[in-house]
Amino acid sequence: MRREWATASLIVTAAAVTLAPPASNTSLAAGDKALGEYLSSECVTCHQLSGREQPGIPSIIGVPEAGLAAALIEYKDKKRSNPVMQTIAGKFSSEEIAALAAYFGSLKLKR
Repeated sequence: MRREWATASLIVTAAAVTLAPPASNTSLAAGDKALGEYLSSECVTCHQLSGREQPGIPSIIGVPEAGLAAALIEYKDKKRSNPVMQTIAGKFSSEEIAALAAYFGSLKLKR
Protein backbone atom coordinates (compact mmCIF):
# COMPACT_ATOMS: atom_id res chain seq x y z
CA MET A 1 0.00 0.00 0.00
CA ARG A 2 2.78 2.43 0.91
CA ARG A 3 4.66 1.75 -2.38
CA GLU A 4 1.47 2.31 -4.42
CA TRP A 5 0.88 5.61 -2.64
CA ALA A 6 4.47 6.72 -3.27
CA THR A 7 4.19 5.81 -6.96
CA ALA A 8 0.88 7.66 -7.30
CA SER A 9 2.39 10.65 -5.52
CA LEU A 10 5.34 10.73 -7.94
CA ILE A 11 3.01 10.56 -10.94
CA VAL A 12 0.87 13.43 -9.63
CA THR A 13 3.96 15.52 -8.84
CA ALA A 14 5.47 14.88 -12.28
CA ALA A 15 2.20 15.83 -13.96
CA ALA A 16 1.92 19.01 -11.90
CA VAL A 17 5.48 20.07 -12.76
CA THR A 18 4.97 19.28 -16.45
CA LEU A 19 1.66 21.13 -16.69
CA ALA A 20 2.54 24.05 -14.43
CA PRO A 21 3.02 27.44 -16.07
CA PRO A 22 6.48 29.02 -15.96
CA ALA A 23 7.54 30.42 -12.59
CA SER A 24 7.22 34.03 -13.71
CA ASN A 25 4.37 35.94 -15.28
CA THR A 26 6.09 35.72 -18.65
CA SER A 27 3.97 33.97 -21.26
CA LEU A 28 5.89 31.87 -23.75
CA ALA A 29 4.68 31.21 -27.25
CA ALA A 30 6.08 28.45 -29.44
CA GLY A 31 9.72 29.22 -30.07
CA ASP A 32 11.35 29.93 -33.42
CA LYS A 33 14.04 27.26 -33.84
CA ALA A 34 15.96 29.28 -36.43
CA LEU A 35 16.16 32.26 -34.07
CA GLY A 36 17.21 29.91 -31.28
CA GLU A 37 20.02 28.50 -33.41
CA TYR A 38 21.14 32.04 -34.22
CA LEU A 39 21.17 32.99 -30.52
CA SER A 40 22.79 29.75 -29.33
CA SER A 41 26.44 30.71 -29.80
CA GLU A 42 26.78 32.11 -26.30
CA CYS A 43 25.13 29.00 -24.82
CA VAL A 44 27.28 26.45 -26.64
CA THR A 45 30.46 28.06 -25.38
CA CYS A 46 29.83 26.15 -22.13
CA HIS A 47 26.92 23.80 -22.92
CA GLN A 48 28.57 21.97 -25.80
CA LEU A 49 26.63 20.89 -28.87
CA SER A 50 28.21 17.46 -28.47
CA GLY A 51 26.04 16.96 -25.39
CA ARG A 52 29.16 16.22 -23.37
CA GLU A 53 28.70 17.35 -19.78
CA GLN A 54 31.42 19.09 -17.84
CA PRO A 55 31.63 19.47 -14.07
CA GLY A 56 28.87 21.88 -13.06
CA ILE A 57 27.70 22.39 -16.65
CA PRO A 58 24.85 20.11 -17.72
CA SER A 59 24.01 19.24 -21.29
CA ILE A 60 21.02 21.14 -22.67
CA ILE A 61 20.76 19.08 -25.85
CA GLY A 62 17.29 17.56 -26.13
CA VAL A 63 16.00 19.12 -22.90
CA PRO A 64 12.20 19.53 -23.20
CA GLU A 65 11.26 23.06 -24.24
CA ALA A 66 9.09 23.82 -21.21
CA GLY A 67 11.80 22.72 -18.79
CA LEU A 68 14.59 24.70 -20.42
CA ALA A 69 12.41 27.80 -20.82
CA ALA A 70 11.34 27.62 -17.18
CA ALA A 71 14.96 27.27 -16.04
CA LEU A 72 16.07 30.26 -18.13
CA ILE A 73 13.22 32.37 -16.77
CA GLU A 74 14.15 31.40 -13.22
CA TYR A 75 17.77 32.45 -13.87
CA LYS A 76 16.56 35.69 -15.46
CA ASP A 77 14.31 36.39 -12.45
CA LYS A 78 17.22 35.45 -10.13
CA LYS A 79 15.22 32.60 -8.59
CA ARG A 80 18.08 30.22 -9.44
CA SER A 81 21.50 31.00 -8.10
CA ASN A 82 24.27 31.15 -10.70
CA PRO A 83 25.71 34.59 -11.51
CA VAL A 84 26.87 33.58 -15.01
CA MET A 85 23.50 32.10 -15.97
CA GLN A 86 21.65 35.02 -14.37
CA THR A 87 23.64 37.45 -16.52
CA ILE A 88 23.21 35.47 -19.73
CA ALA A 89 19.51 34.69 -19.25
CA GLY A 90 18.91 38.30 -18.21
CA LYS A 91 19.85 39.43 -21.72
CA PHE A 92 17.12 37.42 -23.43
CA SER A 93 13.52 38.43 -24.05
CA SER A 94 10.65 35.97 -23.58
CA GLU A 95 10.60 35.38 -27.34
CA GLU A 96 14.33 34.64 -27.36
CA ILE A 97 14.04 32.26 -24.40
CA ALA A 98 11.26 30.38 -26.18
CA ALA A 99 13.39 30.24 -29.34
CA LEU A 100 16.43 28.88 -27.46
CA ALA A 101 14.26 26.28 -25.73
CA ALA A 102 12.74 25.23 -29.08
CA TYR A 103 16.16 24.94 -30.71
CA PHE A 104 17.90 22.97 -27.95
CA GLY A 105 14.80 20.84 -27.39
CA SER A 106 14.83 19.83 -31.05
CA LEU A 107 18.42 18.59 -30.98
CA LYS A 108 19.31 14.95 -30.45
CA LEU A 109 22.43 13.64 -28.75
CA LYS A 110 24.98 12.30 -31.20
CA ARG A 111 26.12 8.84 -30.22
